[in-house]
Amino acid sequence: MHQNETDQAFRAEVRGWLEHHLSGEFAHARGLGGPGREHEAFAERLAWERHLAAAGWTCLGWPREYGGRGATVEQQVIFNEEYALARAPARVGHIGENLLGPTIIAFGTEEQRARFLPPIVAVEELWCQGYSEPNAGSDLANVQTRAELDAGRGEWRINGQKVWTSLALEADWCFAVCRTEPGSVRHNGLSYLLVPMRQEGVDIRPIVQLTGTSEFNEVFFDDARTGAGDIVGAPGDGWKIAMATLGFERGVATLGQQVGFRRELEGVIELARRTGAIDDPLLRDRLTRAWMGLEIMRLNALRTMAGVASGAPGPESSISKLVWATWHRDLGELAMDVLGASGLVADGRRGWAPDRGSESTQPYDLNDWQRLFLFSRSDTIYAGSNEIQRNIIAERVLGLPREARP
Repeated sequence: MHQNETDQAFRAEVRGWLEHHLSGEFAHARGLGGPGREHEAFAERLAWERHLAAAGWTCLGWPREYGGRGATVEQQVIFNEEYALARAPARVGHIGENLLGPTIIAFGTEEQRARFLPPIVAVEELWCQGYSEPNAGSDLANVQTRAELDAGRGEWRINGQKVWTSLALEADWCFAVCRTEPGSVRHNGLSYLLVPMRQEGVDIRPIVQLTGTSEFNEVFFDDARTGAGDIVGAPGDGWKIAMATLGFERGVATLGQQVGFRRELEGVIELARRTGAIDDPLLRDRLTRAWMGLEIMRLNALRTMAGVASGAPGPESSISKLVWATWHRDLGELAMDVLGASGLVADGRRGWAPDRGSESTQPYDLNDWQRLFLFSRSDTIYAGSNEIQRNIIAERVLGLPREARP
């Protein structure tokens, strides 16, 4: 990406600020958190993110009138790259800042923007995403969670179950896709509601994963309530708005994600040198292909963002999700092949419990490569499975005939 003098100065500012502030009080926070490790030091990472907010480093791309900096796409890319290069702790407000916030800006009312955007900028309220259900994962249009408007009380009453809800235990609010039109099917009759999580009628149950941690949760709504005005768009607009949110999810932050991917790839290459696995021509070829794939991923992400610098992203964003999810899953497999038989043996230490910090009854811990392999199996499923992304690309980008459906 070409950088002018303004962008170069911005990069120097970001790099200098992070270097200065990731010392002293927050020096120990470097490298904490991330996929498969969201249990690590959550309170410390929350304090760090509020420190970021106080200095004006959250929600950079948001318009200034909504608390952002109005940063250009190039500057947002720079910040995310430098953040990852500095090994700053994994963000805790990602879902509010990068998913819900842009959605409210694009589709919400001024009252909703005034109510919900400032606490996201300040990291005073955390969000989770209520999309998937036991029978509506990749097939999101099959959502069955119901919401009924109680006009007399000025509230929506919500009943149903969501699953794979990332960070629900920490969240204050959830944006949930609910069926608000009785008898409706598929994409019709869905609405996009904003639901407080800390109320009677909301039951959160952690799902323990292969890694021994619990980023994901089940959420049960039993006559949970939210205000009549806590709906984004009109009743029935839920599908359109939910798809726009997914597009925002695949935006600028993916460039910072790729810096983390590069660090992982460099670590696998170094591991291959140390173990001698790099002398295997087949493994060496796979390492080379992984490097090439990462370069292509970056160029594609830049091209995609250049095309959606204004307005909600289109279906082309599915390409980025498909590419990075497949690449990262393959990197986990490559890491295990480089480890060889030793990758099958855990180190015998006790693991972490879902409550972030206490020891669990799990009799082992995982090294970084084992955790990468296990957690990256989910990359091709969450945030839209590979199969669904291929359908979207085929039908909505390439204009191919729709897949036969029952």
